[in-house]
Order: sequence, then structure tokens, then C-alpha cells
Amino acid sequence: MKIAFQMDPVGSVDIDADSTFRLAEEAQARGHELFYYTPDHLAYEEGRITARGQSMRVRRTAGDPAELGEMQHVDLADFDVVWLRQDPPFDMHYITTTHLLERLGPGTLVVNDPFWVRNSPEKLLVLNFPELTPPTAIARDLATLKAFRDRHGDVILKPLYGNGGAGIFKLGAEDRNLSSLHEMFTGFSREPLIVQKFLPAVTRGDKRIILVDGAPAGAINRVPAEGEVRSNMHVGGRAEKAELTARDREICAAIGPVLREKGQIFVGIDVIGDWLTEINVTSPTGLQELERFDNANVAGQVWEAIEAKRQK
Repeated sequence: MKIAFQMDPVGSVDIDADSTFRLAEEAQARGHELFYYTPDHLAYEEGRITARGQSMRVRRTAGDPAELGEMQHVDLADFDVVWLRQDPPFDMHYITTTHLLERLGPGTLVVNDPFWVRNSPEKLLVLNFPELTPPTAIARDLATLKAFRDRHGDVILKPLYGNGGAGIFKLGAEDRNLSSLHEMFTGFSREPLIVQKFLPAVTRGDKRIILVDGAPAGAINRVPAEGEVRSNMHVGGRAEKAELTARDREICAAIGPVLREKGQIFVGIDVIGDWLTEINVTSPTGLQELERFDNANVAGQVWEAIEAKRQK
């Protein structure tokens, strides 16, 4: 197949951690032809969805992860699969790319489905499953945020469309910084904030479960660094081997059919203790860590799901 990757600059990827690199590596091993472009080179031109990019061959060479061809101007309708893999922020630039990719015809499979990526961002899709999630509020209004903390005590406050652990704060019941943080966030952004009841179980880790076409492929546990409540590996979290519990499987069974129906083939969910906190559909991470711990080819499972859909 002809595969296009819409992603951040390939030269900066970590070959031992980047999930997009691993997906490209597996596609290459399966004989597929790779093409690479950054989202700023995606365009709509008189009815066509085009991109300026380069043919690509990936390699496990630190600091030099890909051999790129000459710059080309291509029609993405000529590709079998287009991967939507740039990292958030989930801003208007990101949202616009989903609108453009959605215009590709049925002959091109976009992974994950851009319509539902746009309408199911990480911290909002979980609202469909209140029985699985900790108490949550989304608001820009300070009084609403204060009332939530008054009801629940210790809370986690974070930007609604943030990523990678950036801008996450734990506020105790007596903490006096809520007003200042609200002032800071609303001073540079018109977006609401999300506040959740703090889950003490996070000190034992924040489990990342990878789902492939709605089915759990495995999990890793991300343990916060000393003195941290954030477990994201971007901010020093440590990955450990993890097993799926009965509760994990219950969560996956509840959300899996929804993900499959919405064309979300490669998804990473976050579970703290017994609670689902995020459903990551934009650019999930953790694939390489899971493969190393479980000695499994999960990227291969992803491509098997894609190849099956293409055959249909």
C-alpha cells in the first residue's frame, strides 16, 4: 500500500520511544511505501486534498531516523492510508487538518478517523462514560471550579486541550492558588478548564492501555517521579510492565465498541486505580514501551487491522 504520515518533523523523533516511528517501521517491514509530510504542508486545492512532502525510509539510527527523497506535491487521494499523527495542541490548526482530511474519499483510509478525532478529544470523550470516570467538571467560571473543590477536596486542575502533562496542578482542599491559576489560564486562553477529583492511587502509577480497533492489546504503568503527581513520560514518569486487571477489561469492554464504530483504530486510554481519566485518540504514545515489556508486535496488530479494513 501507499502510506502517508502527517506528523511532526521526523528528524526530531526518538527512535526508541516514538509510536509514529514504530508504526512507520512496521509498515516498511510489511512492504508498504512510505510518504512523509508535516501538517503545515497539507492543503485544499480546487477540490483536491494535497500535501508537499517526501518519500521516506525509516531506520534505527539515533539522530538520523529517516532517509527522505526529493520534495513532491501529491494528491492524497492517491494513497491507500493517511495517518493523522501530529502531536497536539488540539487547536484550530489541528482541527482544520481534520476537516481537510475528512474530505478524502472512501478510497483513502484516514487513521484515526478525522471526524471522530475532532469530535472526541482526549478529555471530552470520557464524558460519555460517567460511570467509569472520577467526578469531573469542565468550566471557565471560577465559582463553578471553587464549588467543585468544596465538594471533593483535593483536585487536579488542567487545561482542557493540553497534552504531555503540561499545566497540570494538584490543589488541596485548603490551597489558596485556585483563583491565581484561573486568572493565569484565562489570561492567555479562552478555553475552559477541567477539574477532577484527585485520585491518590496515581502515586502507584497511571496505566496506559493500548487498544487496537477497540480491543485491548496490553498496558504499561507510568509511575510519577519523586515529588510529582504527573506520570506522563514527557515530564519524567517511569514506564513499568503492567497487567490488565478485571476492572481494566471492564473499562475496555465498555468503550471498545464505541471506538471501533468511530474508526479509532489506535487508541491509548489512561486508567488510575479503577477510574478512566482520558481516551487519547489524537496521537497516542506508549507503543514501543508496551512491545518491549510484552515482547509483542503490537504495531503489527495495528497494521493487520488497517489491512483488513482496506480489503473490505
